[in-house]
Amino acid sequence: MDRIVPYEQVGRSRQKGRTRAALVAAARELLADGVTPTVELAADRAGISRTTSYRYFRNQRELLLAAYPELESASLLGDRPPAGAAERLELVLDHIGRQLLASETAMRAALRLSLQVPAPPRDALVVRQGRAIRWIEDALAPLRDELGKAAVHRLAIAIRACFGIEPFVWLTDIAGLSRRAAIEVMHGSARAVLRAAMAR
Repeated sequence: MDRIVPYEQVGRSRQKGRTRAALVAAARELLADGVTPTVELAADRAGISRTTSYRYFRNQRELLLAAYPELESASLLGDRPPAGAAERLELVLDHIGRQLLASETAMRAALRLSLQVPAPPRDALVVRQGRAIRWIEDALAPLRDELGKAAVHRLAIAIRACFGIEPFVWLTDIAGLSRRAAIEVMHGSARAVLRAAMAR
């Protein structure tokens, strides 16, 4: 069976690469403005025809995964994860921290939207779907036999409560920490929560 070659890799690949990048950038700008991007909206924002845009992204899902490929990840641990929960958690938190710094504007916009009264539909908040809790639970999987599935889920929620956009905003905007320092404080808090759970 012949492999399907992506549209942007055929012919004027550099120009097509720039067009694709412009659509992805437009999708991220829309998210930062609190708008869930569609292919049409990204095309309009980027100044690219809608017909052309659909040659790059057949639907909204493909566009969103190009803008935020981690949205579909079930795990952040890679092919050879460490055995220990603490080491696994460090990998996941490092990834989430980098993601937060890279996508801070979009995450702040999503947080702002989620605080509206009434709140928008959950599916409108593309970057706020509880993925971090699942990633943290995956990191804590070695503790399930000892603590039980329900306790590991509660522990994942407790760790997420001290590591994410909400505490990050407080630490930077209210406490006055630099972004890097805020990430370090959140790391320390998450480690403390894990140590306390393991000690019990």
